[in-house]
Parts: sequence; structure tokens; C-alpha cells
Amino acid sequence: MTGTLKNTQKLRTFQWFGQIRINAFSDIFEKQTVQVILALYYIPYSKTLLQRRNEEDMYKSYSMELAGRTLRVDVGRVGAQANGTAFMHYGDTVVLSTATASDKPRDGIDFFPLSVEYEEKLYAVGKIPGGFNKREGKASENAVLTSRVIDRPMRPLFPKDFRNDVTLNNMVMSVDPECRPELVAMIGSAIATCISDIPFDGPCAMTQMGMIDGEFIVNPSQEQWNAGDLKLTVASTKEKVIMIEAGANEIPNDKMIEAIYKCHDINQTIIEFIEKIVEEVGKKKFEYESCAIPAEMFEEMKKIVTPEEMETAVFTDEKQVREENIKNITEKFEEAFAENEEWLPLIGEAVYQYQKKTVRKMILKDHKRPDGRDIKQIRRLAAEVDIIPRVHGSAMFTRGQTQICTVTTLAPLSEIQKIDGLDENVVSKRYMHHYNFPSYSVGETKVSRGPGRREIGHGALAERALVPVIPGEEEFPYAIRTVSETFESNGSTSQASICASTMSLMAAGVPIKKPVAGISCGLVTGDTDDDYIVLTDIQGLEDFFGDMDFKVAGTHDGITAIQMDIKIHGLTRPIVEEAIQRTFEAREYILNDVMAPCISEPRKEVGEYAPKISQIKIDPAKIGDVVGQKGKVINAIIEQTDVKIDITDDGAVSVCGQDKNNIAKAIKMIETITTDFEEGQIFEGKVISIKEFGAFLEFAPGKEGMVHISKISKDRINHVEDVLTLGDVVKVVCLGKDKMGRVSFSIKDVK
Repeated sequence: MTGTLKNTQKLRTFQWFGQIRINAFSDIFEKQTVQVILALYYIPYSKTLLQRRNEEDMYKSYSMELAGRTLRVDVGRVGAQANGTAFMHYGDTVVLSTATASDKPRDGIDFFPLSVEYEEKLYAVGKIPGGFNKREGKASENAVLTSRVIDRPMRPLFPKDFRNDVTLNNMVMSVDPECRPELVAMIGSAIATCISDIPFDGPCAMTQMGMIDGEFIVNPSQEQWNAGDLKLTVASTKEKVIMIEAGANEIPNDKMIEAIYKCHDINQTIIEFIEKIVEEVGKKKFEYESCAIPAEMFEEMKKIVTPEEMETAVFTDEKQVREENIKNITEKFEEAFAENEEWLPLIGEAVYQYQKKTVRKMILKDHKRPDGRDIKQIRRLAAEVDIIPRVHGSAMFTRGQTQICTVTTLAPLSEIQKIDGLDENVVSKRYMHHYNFPSYSVGETKVSRGPGRREIGHGALAERALVPVIPGEEEFPYAIRTVSETFESNGSTSQASICASTMSLMAAGVPIKKPVAGISCGLVTGDTDDDYIVLTDIQGLEDFFGDMDFKVAGTHDGITAIQMDIKIHGLTRPIVEEAIQRTFEAREYILNDVMAPCISEPRKEVGEYAPKISQIKIDPAKIGDVVGQKGKVINAIIEQTDVKIDITDDGAVSVCGQDKNNIAKAIKMIETITTDFEEGQIFEGKVISIKEFGAFLEFAPGKEGMVHISKISKDRINHVEDVLTLGDVVKVVCLGKDKMGRVSFSIKDVK
């Protein structure tokens, strides 16, 4: 490796020196002549770097069969200056995954600064980005969610006292619809980090599982992923499961557990593959500056504030009281260590660690929770609907000091969200769930700069949980948006937002198939795999100091979403099974005893202020008649009835408005326009023109007919004006076609 780097350096030197010679002798010889001479002189160094890497065995390629397709990893081919690079190929999907780290820790922080990026390049699917810039901009929601799925399992595998900046970057360069790029990026990040010199306790691997007609599909294609009843991603180390992310169409507990551990088994084959690569090309991990709290500092702290005093400080169900107690303790330490320049900057992290040790000991050894609850007990719950006037639907769900209000908005289908991404099968989204987490909800002050990755992730989780119960367009032709506002937060706001959203949808009159509820379980582990306690309904403190946040949402009949985050090196199967069972029991209680008494089923109609929508079907060949030349006909209908009209290519017409009578009027116009006049049909028309021989009536915009003077009245009349005036609205009956093929109408023959 050293010799190769020297040769590369030599090549660059000769190239630079050659350019000087060209410039220096350009006055004597023609520049092209000099370039030819130098090219011949430096032939040994004029080969491409890639050729030289191949010849000198710097570039290695590894492959394995994964779910019936070849996964190939090129190491050393590109990105040589990153700490670790994996050039990933799965089918025709190509992702460049890199891992880089700073040389020194970042000053003044008490967390591990890991950044994970997933870059969707639209050239990967042959698209040019929209807008004026014509280049990729802000990360899409899918990119943010993919970054989070990579971050969550890998973060716990870095050293806890590591403070160097680390960036994992994944650039999608080509997309094969049979091989999802998200999966390739997940595996690529693991490989790039494992072969790098960055401290990391891997390998880890990820597998995705779909299900169609009850059959599992390993690493499904994009089409299978979108159409199936299960979207499951599982990450594992060699021994344990470290991350679960799922969206499901009411999958039973046992079926979900089976799918999780099928993924875990497949992950073991990927880990063996990664270990082989690391053995051959992996770099030695570099030494880093530890940011751990000195043991002697903890001993001095215990003399100032005893473990019993710390336990009293944190043992309360009032978050504000606990924070005030910790503030007073922190001030004691600051006063005691005021002259110790080494320890003073570490007090914040040291107090956090002291609290953590205390809470974990209380739970694990004494079976005491900070708010006094039993291990399986849920916090106080409350549910309300219709708390916000004039909106289309609203509900509030309270769990202890966590409080969420969700507002539902209904709109015509023209308001669905358009999506421009790498998945060409998904171009729009009809149901949207957004989650907001303002700083006041946790008693802090911070300028709002829009939703961050956490808010986007929580919103997507709730959306995923509710999508399986949203009615189809045929049954409920609306675009639907729910917005969850966090009023107060002390843990598990994402699951509270699912409960609030279910009630808000029902209050808005959305005929959801079944109610959905969510709950989260936590975990505190000891020194062995058998030494652990699973906690039902964790609050913020138990989340911060515990080892797991296992969120599960679903109906009475099955799971619709899972998101599992951990801070340790994995979960055993008994822990996973117990957590899923605990969440099922808690979910049943919430659905039956809290939500059902508040609102048990969707309201029969949408609210007063919600738009009303009716749908009809017309012959697609008649769409042009309804639209008219340059939109003249459809615009006339809209102007006369104050409605919105959406027409799809297959002839589905949605008419939206606030007034039911106007909607009915618009539909009647459309039906008239698209009807072929036949003898005996009754219509209502407006007189728009009077001639000597009869009157012309408009039955709908762009649809006219004539009544001969002899067909106006049963009595003989000399002038049309004797009976009709412009603007009159009259009923007529179709008489069929005359000898000229024209359709004629009669007023006097209406029965």
C-alpha cells in the first residue's frame, strides 16, 4: 500500500512538472509537439489510476447470492480518501457508501456526533429534477426515513465515549426496481464502517421482508414492497436483533415474530460475508481520545449527594419537580468543583450518568419506577373529541404528561400530495400524517425552523400505522390530512398521536375500517441476557436512561406498525416476544376502556364545515364534452354551482362543495351533458334564444336543444313570446330525432 501511494505521488509530481515544461517551451516549440514528447517520456505514469489499482491489487471485488440476486461489493475502486468505502451493486442498483471520521473529538459536546445521509440522485432513474434549479435539493421524506433506519441500529455499536464526528454517506447512482436501493445503502453503510479504521463493534446486517397472500418474500422488489401486506426491516448483529421497523396490514403477533427471526437468520449469512471482507481488507481501528467521566469524580460526587438522595430527587411522577431537584443537585456539584478545571466542564454529563445509574438500579433491582407505577401499569389516560371548532375533525389523547391534539382536514382528490422520487410506482399520497413537536411541550425555548428528522420520522410512523384502515377512494373520495400537535411531552408522543389521530378521523366522519392504538415498551438490562425487566408505557426518563423504546401500533386483530430503537448491542428473542405481547395487552385496554367510550365508530357524515363530495362515472369518451373547448363547459358548471370538479382518465368524476344542493345540480348537469338524448326522457332547460319557429333551451353548459312553436302549448299560439321569455326554466320531453337527424323536444307533451 505504501509503495502504491508513493507512485501515485510521483505521478502527480511528473504531471505538474510536465505542465511547467509545456509552458516554458511554448515560445520555442509548438505546444502540441511538447505534449506528445512528454506523453512518450512519461508513459509509465500515464495509465489511469484505476488501471494501476487493478494491477497492484488495490481494488478487490466480493460477491454473494442474496435472495436470488447477486450482491457485489467493490473495495478500493473509488473513494479511496474516505476512511471506508463500499461500492455496492445489487442487480442493476448501485449505491456508493462511505464512512469518514474526524481526527479529533468535537469540543463541548456530550453526545456522539454521527450523521447519516441518504442521497437520492434522480439520474438514477433517468429523471431531471423539477423546479428552476434543475438539481437535487432538500432531502425527500423517504431519504430522511432511510437515513434514520441506518442510524438507529448502527449508533449503539460505536463506543459510548466516542466524540469524533462520523459521517455515513450513501449516494444512489442507479436503481433497479427489483433491488430496492434503501436496502443496498443499509448494507453498504455497515460494510464501509466495518472495513474502515473507525472504532465500531460490528459487523451488523439488514434484511427486508414482504408478504403477499400469506407468503414471505425476502428483499422484495419495489412493486412487491408497495403491494404486499408487510414492510419489515430488521437489523442484527451476530447474536441479537438490534432494530425493527415495520408497516403491516394487521399482522398477528406470532406471524410478525416469525418474520422478524427469518430476517435475523438471513442477516447471519450477510454478516459472514462482511467478516470475510473485513478479514482481507479491513483496517486496524484507530485509537481515540475517550470522553468518559473519571471514576474518581463519581466517588467524590457520591460523598456530596448520596445515592439515596439522588433516588429521592428522581422518584416523582412530576417532570417539573424532578427537573428542579436535579437543578439543585447540579448547583451543589458546581459549587463543590468550582476550582477543579478538569471536572467542572464534565458536571452536566456526570449528573446525567449519576441519574441513569440510579434509575436503572431502582427499576432492575428494586422494581421501582420513578413515578411509582407497577412494571405493567399504564399512566393515567384521557380521550376527548371535538375540542377545536370549525375544523373537520379533532381529538385529544392524554397519557400522563404526554398530550397530543390531532386535527383532520378533508379535501378533494386534487389535493393529494405529489411525490417525485426514485420509486416510479409511487407518485402520489392520498393520506398524509404530520407531527409537530414545539419546544414549549417540554418546557424549553427554541426557535422553530420547521420539522426535523425526528418529527418527520414520528409522522411517518403514525401514518404507517393508520394507512391499513383508511377507506379506499371509491368508498370515501377525499384526500385526508391529519396533523398531530404535541401540547405536552413526557415520552411516547408518537404513539399518543396514533390514538388521537384515530379518534380525530372518526370524528371527521372518515369511515376507517377499525380503530388503531399505539403503546411503547421500555427495557432495563443487567449483566446477563436473563437479567432484564420490560416496562409497559415508558415515560421520558425511562426512555432516556433505559435500553429500549419498542413502539407497536395496531387494531384488535393485528399489528399495523413497529419501530424499535435500542441503546445496547441487541435483544434476545424472549425480550422481543415479551415486548410484543405487552404492547398487545396495553393496546386492547386503550381501545376498549379509553377510546371506545369517547368515540366508538366513525360518524355517518362529514362535519358541517367539511367539503361534501359525490362521485359519478361517465363514459371516458364523453370527458371532452364535459370539459369543453379550452375548459369552457366545465368552467361554466363550476361558476354556476360553486363546486370543484375532478375527472380522472377512466371517467371517474368527483364533485366537491359545501352545499349539497349545488353538488346535486352540478352532477345533474354532467349527467345531462354525457347523456345521449332518447325518446321519452324528461329534462329541465333554460330558454336562451327565441325565434319565430320556436325556442332554444340550454339543458347544461354546452348542451342545447330546440322546441318547435307547435310543441310549446296545447293551445294554438301565434308567437313564442306569448308563452316563453328569455331565462324561463321549463320541463321538456325528448321526442327523438326528426327527418334531419336532429333531436326535438316538447313542452306540451310532458306528463
